[in-house]
Amino acid sequence: MYKSLVLKINRLYSEKVPATGIGLFRLLFGLVTLQEVFFLLYFNHLIFDPIPFLDVEFPMIPFFLWLWAATAFCLTVGYRCQASSIANYLFWLVFVNFTPMQRDFDGGFDLFMTGANFFLIFMPLDRAFAIDGLRRKLRNPFVHYSNYGPETVSALAYHLPVIVCLGFLYFDSAIHKMFAEHWRNGLGAWLPSSMPYYISALDMSWLLNIELLQKAIGYTIIVFQFSFLFLYSRRRFRWLYFLLGLSLHLGITLSFNIYPFGMGMLIFYALVMPFGWYRRIGAWLRAKQAVLTVFYDQQCPLCNRTVLTLNHFDVLRRVDFKPAQIFAADYPALSHLGQQQLMTDLYAVDGQGRVYAGVDTYSQILVAMGYSALIGWMMRLPLLYGWICKRYRAIADSRQRLACDASCAPPAADAAESSFYQRIFEAEHAIPARSFVHKISKVLLVLILFQLNSSIHYGLLYRLHIDTRQSPLNSMSNALLMMSHTFLGITPHALYLHDHFEGYDHILAITYLDTDGNERWLPFVDQQGRLLAPNWGRVHSMWANIAVTPNIDELRLKKFIMKVTAFWGIKAGLSLENTQFIIKMKKTRAPFTWEKDLRNNNLSGSWQVIGSARWTGKEIKISLPMDIDAI
Repeated sequence: MYKSLVLKINRLYSEKVPATGIGLFRLLFGLVTLQEVFFLLYFNHLIFDPIPFLDVEFPMIPFFLWLWAATAFCLTVGYRCQASSIANYLFWLVFVNFTPMQRDFDGGFDLFMTGANFFLIFMPLDRAFAIDGLRRKLRNPFVHYSNYGPETVSALAYHLPVIVCLGFLYFDSAIHKMFAEHWRNGLGAWLPSSMPYYISALDMSWLLNIELLQKAIGYTIIVFQFSFLFLYSRRRFRWLYFLLGLSLHLGITLSFNIYPFGMGMLIFYALVMPFGWYRRIGAWLRAKQAVLTVFYDQQCPLCNRTVLTLNHFDVLRRVDFKPAQIFAADYPALSHLGQQQLMTDLYAVDGQGRVYAGVDTYSQILVAMGYSALIGWMMRLPLLYGWICKRYRAIADSRQRLACDASCAPPAADAAESSFYQRIFEAEHAIPARSFVHKISKVLLVLILFQLNSSIHYGLLYRLHIDTRQSPLNSMSNALLMMSHTFLGITPHALYLHDHFEGYDHILAITYLDTDGNERWLPFVDQQGRLLAPNWGRVHSMWANIAVTPNIDELRLKKFIMKVTAFWGIKAGLSLENTQFIIKMKKTRAPFTWEKDLRNNNLSGSWQVIGSARWTGKEIKISLPMDIDAI
C-alpha cells in the first residue's frame, strides 16, 4: 500500500499543470471568507454580546473583524499571499474556537474552511489572478511580459487539498448516512428540503413531488460520496465527478438556507475541474487577435510598469503593447508622427486604423479589455475628462527616461521572496524529489490516520452504540480528535440525519404587538415558518439546530429567545420595555418515507400562541409551558 501511495505521489508531483485553478480557488475562497466576515459584522451583537446591544462584553470584536476583512481581501486579490493566507488561517482558528461562534453559532462549514485554509498556506497562490504575480514582474520593469511563459504548478498542489478536504469528508459523511433511515430510503435530500426552517425562498415543490427523481438524487449522493475519493482523479471519470459535484452543491446553495456551506464546497471544484478544460476555456475566452495595439516608450520606467500593470489585468488578451521605438514604423496610421512626438504620449491604433493618444488611449484600453469598459466610458465624461487630462499631462511631461533594457533588472530579484510552495516544490528551493515524495506520503498517511480515527470513533462505534469509555485507547482517540478537529477541520460530517429530524414535529416563531396593539411578525421567522434572509447560515443553525430541536432544552430556548428579541427588536426600532413579544408554535411533520406535497403542507397550517416575553431593563421574563414537546 505504501509503495503504491509513493508512486502515485511521485507521478502527481512530477506532473505540471496550469496554475489557473489554484488562482481561481484562492480568489473564490477569499470571497466566501469576506462575505462571512461581513455577515459576522452585521450580526455582531447577536453572536458576540451576552445580551445584544444591552450588554456588550467584547467591544473590540468589530475591530478584529475589520482586520479579518482586510486580510480576506488581500487573499482574494492575491496580495502578499503567503502572509495573508497564514493570517486568515489564524483568524478562522481564533473566531471558531474561542468565541460564541464555536458553541452557539456554528456555521456548518467553519471547520471545513479552517482545513481548506491550512492547505492554502502551502499552495502556489501567486501564480494566477494575483497582485503578487504583478509585483514580481514590476521588479524587472524592462522585461516585456511576452518573456514570461504560462504559469504551471505541480498537480499535487491540486490533489492534496481535494483528497483531504473533499474526499475524506465525503466518505465520512456517507458512512453516517448508512445509519439514517431516510437516507437509506433515498430521501436524504428530500426531507430537509421539505422542512420550513431549512429551505430557501426558492419554491422547489415541483421537484420534491417527483418521488423517483428525489430517490435518484438521494442514492446518487451516497454513491458519489462513497466513490469520490477513489475515482475522481482518474481522467476518464474526472469530468463526471466535476459535473455531479458542481450540480449537487449548487442545489444545496439554491434550495437550502445554508448557502455559505454550499458555496464553501463549490469553490473546491475549481481544483476538481479537468486541467484540459482550463486550457480550452482559456483559448475560447482569449481574443484570437488583439483589438487594440498600444505603443509605449521602452526607455521610460514608468511606461514599462504601466504596460506590465495593464497587461496583468487584461485577462482576455485583447490589447497588445509594443515598444514604439521598434514597431511604430510598421503601422502606416502612425506615419505622420515623428519619433520625438511618439515619445511624448501613449499612442494606440485600433482595428479600423483609428489613432488614440494620451488619456484617450487609456480610455480605449479599458474599453477594449471588456469587463472594465464602464470605467473607460466614464473617463470620457466632460468634467472628469478635463481633470484627468491635466493630471496625465503633469505626469507624462515630468517622467524620466533611461537608456536601459533588461540588463537593468536588479540581480536575483525573483529570489527575494520564496513561499512554502516554492521551498517544497520548486527545483531551486525544494528538497530532493525522492526525499520529498516519501515525506509527503508519510504526511498523507498521518492525515488518513486522523480521518480514520474520526470516522471509526463517530461513524461506526458511536452509531453502533459500542461503549469505548473504559478502553485505554479512548483517551488517545479523543486527543487525536481534538487536534485534528481544531487545526485541520477533520470532524464528523453527520448533518441532517435521523437523530436530527426524528420527532422534529413543531417549529416556533416570534411576533410582537405594535403601539396600536396590532400583531406583527419579527423579521426572523415568517408566517410560513421560513427563516427570513439574512437570518441564514450560522443564525439559522443557532435557531433550527440548537434552540428548536426535537427535544427542546428550555434553558437554551430561553437564551436564544432573549437574544433574538433583543437584537431584532432594537434593529426594528422597538422600545423593548414597551413591547410584548408573543411566542408561537406550529406543527410540522418529518417522515422518513416519501409523501407528496410535504413541503407545502409544512409551510401551511395554523400557529398557536404558547408563550410570551417581556423586557424590564436588561432582564427578560419569558413565559413558556412546562413541556413544549407535549403540546
